[in-house]
This record gives sequence, structure tokens and C-alpha cells, in this order.
Amino acid sequence: MKVKIIIEKHSDGYIAYPLGLKGIVVGEGDSYEEALKDVTSAIKFHIETFGKDVLEEKIDVEEAFIAEAQLAA
Repeated sequence: MKVKIIIEKHSDGYIAYPLGLKGIVVGEGDSYEEALKDVTSAIKFHIETFGKDVLEEKIDVEEAFIAEAQLAA
């Protein structure tokens, strides 16, 4: 099974979270790799704990993008 994961870089580390799971699952780490490993472990635990019902039936997300827009003050 493949899960799409968003990984954000912040000044104090990385935060990672999956798309297409019911509930809140977050991983973190000092590096991209650590955050990915942590969230992967959290996803497995979440599915083991709550069952496969936490998986969305159909995940329409093919890709995720980050955009920035200027808002008038």
C-alpha cells in the first residue's frame, strides 16, 4: 500500500503527515528522513490500532503542490 505524505521543513525540524487517512497522524524529526520514518511508523500504528477503516476508500490526490499568494493588507 502506498500513502502520499506531506513533509514540511521548519526552522526547528521537519513535520510529516499523510493524506487520505481518517484521524490525525503526524511525524517529526530533525531531518527529512527522520520525519518520514517517524510518520511511517505512526501510520502503521494508526492502522493496527483502528483497523483499515481509517483508510479513505478512494484517494483522489495524485500530487500535492505548495503555492504562495500575496494578499492585500
